[in-house]
Amino acid sequence: MIARLYKFRFEIFLVIQVAILFGSLIVPAEFFEFTLLPLFYLISILGGILVISKHKPMAWFFVTLFLISAVIFGSSMINRQESQSNVLIRLMIYFIFHIVVTWNIIKQVWQAEFVSKNVILGLMSGYISLGFLAFFLFMSIELTNPGAFQGALLNSSDMSLFSEAILYYAFITLMTIGYGEIVPAIPLAQKAAVLVGLVGQFYLVIVTAVVIEKFIRHNHS
Repeated sequence: MIARLYKFRFEIFLVIQVAILFGSLIVPAEFFEFTLLPLFYLISILGGILVISKHKPMAWFFVTLFLISAVIFGSSMINRQESQSNVLIRLMIYFIFHIVVTWNIIKQVWQAEFVSKNVILGLMSGYISLGFLAFFLFMSIELTNPGAFQGALLNSSDMSLFSEAILYYAFITLMTIGYGEIVPAIPLAQKAAVLVGLVGQFYLVIVTAVVIEKFIRHNHS
């Protein structure tokens, strides 16, 4: 079963990522934010397990992270609220998860001998994973240093709207667009923003370039 699904690991993981990013465009926002989104994050860990399933010790490590996240999610659903410590634990779990999965996706794409549709989807998924890494990094900085990021979009006391704004800022920074609605206000946040921008550019000019070079070379051979 896992061996069959492994062939479609990038497709599955990419679909989960797109659901997390754009699900609120289809499903009512409140239902999505408080019910579906936490579930999608849990499912994304399962998708990550599939991506690295050939590395058994790491796969079991992710299973443990999944169980911990599920327990925290279940308790927050029962109590209808989540403490800051639980939020930080979940952020750290997802941060570690995306570091490992993103690294494995990039490595698998980099080592691919032939550029197939699967490799292209892996390339896309890896870039989106960098955006989620930035999101968890920025959220962790903001929760431990309130006011680290400032702007009109962060004036809401609604945590779901706040996290959506940080997610938006993470991807805008990764893509180096920078509209200016949110700005890093302390040195730690500023360095994190610079790091995210650099990583995004390195991914595009190095990893993407290598994949394109392989595609061109194999199509002319």
